[in-house]
Amino acid sequence: MSRQNLLPCIKTACLRPTNITAVAAAVGDGGKWNTQLRDLSKQGQYSQALILYRQMLRSGAAAPNAFTFPFILKSSSALSLTPTGTQLHCHVIKSGCHLEPFVQTALITMYCRFSSLESAHKVFDEIPHSTRSTVCYNALISGFVQKLRFSNGLLLLREMRAREVPVNAVTILGLVPGCTAPEHLDSGMSLHCLTSKCNLITDLSVANCILSMYVHCGSISSAKKLFHEIPDKNLITWNAIISGYSQNGLGAEVLDLYQDMQSANICPDEVTLVGVLSSCANLGAQRIGREVEEIINRRGFGLNPYLKNSLISMYARCGDLARARAIFDAMPDKNLISWTAIIGGYGMHGHGDIAVELFDRMIRAKIRPDKAVFVCVLTACSHAGLTQKGLDYFHSMKNVYDLDRGSEHYSCVVDLLGRAGRLAEACRLIDSMPMGPDGPVWGALLGACKIHKNVDLAEFAFAKVVEIEPKNIGYYVLLSNIYTETGDSEGVLKIRVMMRERGLKKDPGYSYVECKGKTHLFIAGDRNHSQTKEIYSKLEDLVKGCREKEYGEIASNNVSVHSERLAIAFALLNGNDSERDILVIKNLRICGDCHVFVKSVSKLVNRRFVVRDATRFHHFSGGSCSCNDYW
Repeated sequence: MSRQNLLPCIKTACLRPTNITAVAAAVGDGGKWNTQLRDLSKQGQYSQALILYRQMLRSGAAAPNAFTFPFILKSSSALSLTPTGTQLHCHVIKSGCHLEPFVQTALITMYCRFSSLESAHKVFDEIPHSTRSTVCYNALISGFVQKLRFSNGLLLLREMRAREVPVNAVTILGLVPGCTAPEHLDSGMSLHCLTSKCNLITDLSVANCILSMYVHCGSISSAKKLFHEIPDKNLITWNAIISGYSQNGLGAEVLDLYQDMQSANICPDEVTLVGVLSSCANLGAQRIGREVEEIINRRGFGLNPYLKNSLISMYARCGDLARARAIFDAMPDKNLISWTAIIGGYGMHGHGDIAVELFDRMIRAKIRPDKAVFVCVLTACSHAGLTQKGLDYFHSMKNVYDLDRGSEHYSCVVDLLGRAGRLAEACRLIDSMPMGPDGPVWGALLGACKIHKNVDLAEFAFAKVVEIEPKNIGYYVLLSNIYTETGDSEGVLKIRVMMRERGLKKDPGYSYVECKGKTHLFIAGDRNHSQTKEIYSKLEDLVKGCREKEYGEIASNNVSVHSERLAIAFALLNGNDSERDILVIKNLRICGDCHVFVKSVSKLVNRRFVVRDATRFHHFSGGSCSCNDYW
């Protein structure tokens, strides 16, 4: 192809030749053209590189060569100019540069960027086996993996090994990102073995890549082992392990790692802080969350939407809904995740009316809802008893927004109907599900049966749910509690025998509270705390005071040592700020007796208590709870 035939193609790429004369005068002849093309390409000025290439052809002062094409092909691919790239390939052939390794690699990379993997593979196949270099293999492997054809990349790796083509760090960095799910773990482990065999694991970028692979594949134990084997950890290393632990719910480990990271004088970035805030939210570690917010403001990260959304979620889940709302209101540009975080926050605190109002505001702001935000608003309606509103939202998913409803949405509506006592409708909804009901759906029905003491339906729901999740101890405890509340001692015994036969043991209840910068953990019947004597004495005084004032029917000693009671007694002993809410985080659902106890104590001592249990927040004040005894 002649130079003249190539020019119209570049012209049609919508490139505007600005200051071309000045650029051409600056580069002169010969190799200086290539130098300028290289500089423009490195600086990301791809349009200007193509303009300069056109000027080079027009000038006739120098012919493009093997040093010219890698830069100009890169520019074409970066701008997604497929017709231009194709004609540049023709020019490569016309110029006799198609056998040059760097040009071949650039062509393969360009076609991969264009998503034309067949063309990329054709270029690769035209290279004689004897001259196929590691660089060419790497380019095609990376292209296949980026276009989600991981298996093709593995086949190329096998060919490399069979033909004794050296594998380098770039090969591994191109392949490993293809291992993104648990089903890829075996392949990822094989690649890890290969890196060790080829002594590539000492390359920190390779080690970090393998570490991230283990995280994505859910093998946290392997990730942890590799993390401790890396001698010189950088920020990427720490972020990979922190993100992995955070995504797998290992909040306490994340905070320990964060402390170790600071001790190692590694400065956290936005990615680090998002993982830490997520763990603070899960644990209710508000003190550390506040420290992270200070770092965000000090480091100038305040405009990062991911961090803002994480702060909203953290404060909401740590009980400070006012602070979460202040951050939300101050955000100039609220995205769907921002709205989801604040709606979910109000929902879990029992403020369903505000959650609904915010959802409607979001719709008016032209933010299209997704499945996740519908879970939040449906949950909010359920907790607040907004049955009809929740049903309207559920139907609008398909009818208005054309969203397929998942089992998580059906479980929310089963819970919504069940709480309202509409158990027959809940059963009909389950029967109408397009997919098979999962554990949470039957669990929602079982929970509703507890509220309304419907033993027969509870037994039916229990039989269904344990078929799906036979090891989930919560369902056994729930049915046992239903039997207890209905006075069925034989039923309670039956569940105990069933649990013993299946090797199941009830998870111990625990609660924790922050006091003077430290977190204090209590388990049911705990007597290991340094203030045990004072805590139990205070607890006796509280029970006695509530009974004398007749604030509530306080249960006897068989539940008087539940963990949340110990945490509250400790907080009252050691807290000086009477204006501040006492926040208690509990791993299980608060029982009815302890719910009455906290309501009574809030009136007795004139303090506000916030208890976050496994399902929601309870705000106790003046003898009442925000859930209106509906939880």
